[in-house]
Amino acid sequence: MLDSNKDSLKLEAMKRIVAMIARGKNASDLFPAVVKNVACKNIEVKKLVYVYLVRYAEEQQDLALLSISTFQRGLKDPNQLIRASALRVLSSIRVTIIVPIMMLAIKEAASDMSPYVRKTAAHAIPKLYSLDPEQKDQLIEVIEKLLADKTTLVAGSVVMAFEEVCPERIDLIHKNYRKLCNLLIDVEEWGQVVIINMLTRYARTQFLNPNINEGSGGDKTFYGSDEDEDEDEEEKEKNPYVMDPDHRLLLRNTKPLLQSRNAAVVMAVAQLYFHLAPKAEVGVIAKALVRLLRSHSEVQYVVLQNVATMTIKRRGMFEPYLKSFYIRSTDPTQIKVLKLEVLTNLANETNISTILREFQTYIKSMDKDFVAATIQAIGRCATNIGEVRDTCLNGLVQLLSNRDELVVAESVVVIKKLLQMQPEKHSDIIKHMAKLTDNIQVPMARASILWLIGEYCEHVPKIAPDVLRKMAKSFTNEEDIVKLQIINLAAKLYLTNSKQTKLLTQYVLNLAKYDQNYDIRDRARFIRQLIVPTEKSGALSKYAKKLFLALKPAPVLESPFKDRDHFQLGSLSHLLNAKAGGYQELPDWPEAAPDPSVRNVEVKDSVRAVGTVTFRDTGGLWDLQGPQKVEGSDSEEEERKPERKSKQRKSDSESESDEEESESESSQSESEDSESEAEIKKKKKVLILPLTILHLVLCLQTIAPSSALKNYELLHRITGEGLSVEYCFSRQPFSPDANMVAVQMQFTNNATSDTKNLHMEDVKLQSGMRVKEFPEIELLPAGETAAAVMGIDFYGFCKFFVSIQPPVGELMRPIFLTENEFKKEQGQLMGMNEITEKLTLDAKCRNEHAIVQRVTTAANLSRVPCGSDKECRFAGRTVTSSSLVLVTVATKEEGAAQLTVNCEKMLIGTMLVKDILLALTQ
Repeated sequence: MLDSNKDSLKLEAMKRIVAMIARGKNASDLFPAVVKNVACKNIEVKKLVYVYLVRYAEEQQDLALLSISTFQRGLKDPNQLIRASALRVLSSIRVTIIVPIMMLAIKEAASDMSPYVRKTAAHAIPKLYSLDPEQKDQLIEVIEKLLADKTTLVAGSVVMAFEEVCPERIDLIHKNYRKLCNLLIDVEEWGQVVIINMLTRYARTQFLNPNINEGSGGDKTFYGSDEDEDEDEEEKEKNPYVMDPDHRLLLRNTKPLLQSRNAAVVMAVAQLYFHLAPKAEVGVIAKALVRLLRSHSEVQYVVLQNVATMTIKRRGMFEPYLKSFYIRSTDPTQIKVLKLEVLTNLANETNISTILREFQTYIKSMDKDFVAATIQAIGRCATNIGEVRDTCLNGLVQLLSNRDELVVAESVVVIKKLLQMQPEKHSDIIKHMAKLTDNIQVPMARASILWLIGEYCEHVPKIAPDVLRKMAKSFTNEEDIVKLQIINLAAKLYLTNSKQTKLLTQYVLNLAKYDQNYDIRDRARFIRQLIVPTEKSGALSKYAKKLFLALKPAPVLESPFKDRDHFQLGSLSHLLNAKAGGYQELPDWPEAAPDPSVRNVEVKDSVRAVGTVTFRDTGGLWDLQGPQKVEGSDSEEEERKPERKSKQRKSDSESESDEEESESESSQSESEDSESEAEIKKKKKVLILPLTILHLVLCLQTIAPSSALKNYELLHRITGEGLSVEYCFSRQPFSPDANMVAVQMQFTNNATSDTKNLHMEDVKLQSGMRVKEFPEIELLPAGETAAAVMGIDFYGFCKFFVSIQPPVGELMRPIFLTENEFKKEQGQLMGMNEITEKLTLDAKCRNEHAIVQRVTTAANLSRVPCGSDKECRFAGRTVTSSSLVLVTVATKEEGAAQLTVNCEKMLIGTMLVKDILLALTQ
């Protein structure tokens, strides 16, 4: 089939071969037959041939080199997929002789007009670097060029190349830092993980520790906000560290990714917040991590490893989710053990009773390893919380009567550790455990009982010699670990009660002298010389007591996850608790803040001079005449430049597609009309604007009509003792902070006396909300009205304890999208992000104008151009998180209609549907 002249047979053959590879079968024998088809003109066949070659080019290097010229021709192919595939195959041939060809291909691909090809060039960079590290300098130049790329498709790949080739060249990130932060939300998930991990290490070298005063007698750390610049000098003296705005930018732009459907992205953001965020803000990651516990067991395992580490230092943020860590019977053993670890770390005086009840249930499990881990967890809880130590001891003593030897053995080991803390109070328990030596057969448990009796033999002076007698009788049949403890017990009793145990001790030492294990023989010889006095060394007995009867510190039962956070969370090294190959250490915080000006990059106006569009006033309608060139004086042109640049910048902020549009229309068409601009203005009412801001002018016709503004009562004049307050959402940008909603306040003094010093105080904010206060109104005379503007991010204020509750539609800002862009974005917000409702339009709302007016009144959205008169489309973004909001109203016959809202924030989408339904049906 591969040798056939028919492309259909070749295509079928290649499909079968690729399917074989996908199933893990070896298809390398077909390499000669496949490589001949690399020059096939059929694009579909060529794509599959390149897929095959990428897999086997490294194994069949000689044959692949024969087709090198074909790959080079493929780099010039009009199809971007072919160009990218050719570069991918070329970089997969691991032969140093073609390094110059690969370098040239990567440089050309880095300047390719297709972002997909540029992405492939970024992927090829680490391959070439591993083949020939001497090319590092040239590759760094390519990386620097690709880092400046504004396309989200390229961002993740080039950062990956940066991490592989030159992670120490942090200067390359300075000028691209803010761009990467802003692009992060739109990068593909794999790229988001790579960028977030890189930015975590970057931030640890460029910003100060936001918890710099943590642990110094109260949390006195000052956490910067978006209003840092308005902070007075006195406050700054009290709180020396103000968070760098770029540090805040990183935290703000990564926070929405906690809602990502990809567990790796959520984990990456969580580790970033844990390592970088102020202590008061780290808690936002807890809910997202708990959500991941509903995923597959592999995801749960990684998440629980990281949660167990976090709970060592940040226990409080997971306490509200205690029940989420309860163990299910269907959980694998490794998940159960990790949940036990988390529950133990979260245990405190408040919740310990609940946790111990859970542990009591777990002991009944059939999983022996899990039961042993539970008993150890009970011991740790008893160690850390003294109030429940006696309760835990009594519970563990009850387990000594369990039929399962492993349960009894583990209980003995834990009891031994607990008794070391207060042995004098628990002599009864020691006596009880001494009686178990006849029944317990597990070596570790027997050894632990013997150690306890020997260590605290003065508390059981009558029982200890009898235990030694029994152990001496069975000495030859015991395990090595038990024999060693029998020898130790004999030595301690010889030093404290030699009258009763002298002969027993000598008998045990004689047995040990001829034991098969040399450790036991050496121990017996050593102890005999130490404790049995001779004529020459009679004084050794004094030193023996100091050695054997010395007070021993109680063991500290610590979590195995303590101090594991020196590894970057979410990394393989943290999972293994050992440094893995390629791991980059998490840098320490700098003692002094580095120069922040290195990130101040001048934003160049990349919009080229383009043709202009003339609009004629034809009775209120804009008539597009087409591009034409107007010849004017240089001075007039210079006067228009500032205005044009400002409009171009606004246009760029509305849509990324503006720049591409301007570049594609960079050639100017010459106008047949040679009249001057001034003469044209005299003859016709015209407005001349650059093509690149055409859509902005049209957009402004539909954004925020004045009729959409609605006043709300905030404070009634009776409640306010003569002062009444109304507010409305002005739908204008709030200049101090673009992420806040502008709220226009109107104060009216209906009293007979003047009102002074109107201001905000006792602002009650929910988590994550912020308020920018309006300037204080020093005097409001009787009968007068005053206005003020405040920014909210969102809740309430004031002496009269009022609250502002915004309609969800006011928490948005309009954006312009073309019809194609709208459809593309809508296609990505399907499934749970789409809400559809059927409705019957109000009789007065069955025409396009009425629908537009009512929808824009209900929500601050802009109209999207649509070729169909049966649909009205609207677009906007939420002010704070910049989440896209798309609304479609599709009309049918007799007033029937369908409302569709697409939004990644499902709560906002649900609330918006209700408001728009209400506006369209009333």
